[in-house]
Amino acid sequence: MARNAEKAMTALARFRQAQLEDGKVKERRPFLASECSELHKAEKWRRQIISEISKKVAQIQNAGLGEFRIRDLNDEINKLLREKGHWEVRIKELGGPDYGRIGPKMLDHEGKEVPGNRGYKYFGAAKDLPGVRELFEKEPPAPPRKTRVELMKDIDADYYGYRDEDDGVLLPLEQELEKKVIAEAVKKWKEDKEARLANEGFKEEEEEEEVNIYAVKDDESDEDDGEQMEGDEDQQKFIAHVPVPSQKEVEEALVRRKKMELLQKYASEALMAQSEDAKRLLGL
Repeated sequence: MARNAEKAMTALARFRQAQLEDGKVKERRPFLASECSELHKAEKWRRQIISEISKKVAQIQNAGLGEFRIRDLNDEINKLLREKGHWEVRIKELGGPDYGRIGPKMLDHEGKEVPGNRGYKYFGAAKDLPGVRELFEKEPPAPPRKTRVELMKDIDADYYGYRDEDDGVLLPLEQELEKKVIAEAVKKWKEDKEARLANEGFKEEEEEEEVNIYAVKDDESDEDDGEQMEGDEDQQKFIAHVPVPSQKEVEEALVRRKKMELLQKYASEALMAQSEDAKRLLGL
């Protein structure tokens, strides 16, 4: 066993050495785009990524692969798209063309732009997966709003209720209801009146039964009246020899005084003189 393994390793080693000598060894793509410093190699790696994307997009069109395989393929395609973007940035840094501006958009097999959400795109059968289909469903358009002219077409006399009584049904119903409401109101008023009168009669009876604690005997009232008359005779009586103004005359005097104060405060001397002349001519 060891001898055969040694022979195989030797053959493999010689094959590897031959390939290196002929220059046919495939060079691996750098993991980071920043590790490449040559423009033509960066262009080559970008083309390689595009070819890989094309192969995987063709594979994902098959809906019979299963949900998990379709999701994995869609993730791999998005990963390659991000890597392609890194290489395009590196090409621009090395002095090459700006593929982000002049490059074609990512299209599906129908020629439509690939839909996605925040940079993540869905290809082929991935668009029909559960939970993904709802992302692409468009909301139904809102119904068009009617213009003012269209709204005014439906407005007539019936809209304002001008012909509600023409059918001969509404008026009898209103009259019947009106009579019923009036009868209920009159009945309630009579009940309230009877209850109020009954309460007043009960209160009058209670007042008659109550004892007047301030009542005095006839003898005491006669003595008090005599004492009051004696006191009134002792007091000196005064007679007013000048006319005493009434309440109305006092109010008129206060109003005239207020008017004079306002005239003196706001009116000029010429205006006051004119008003005095007018009063004198009118005899006021």
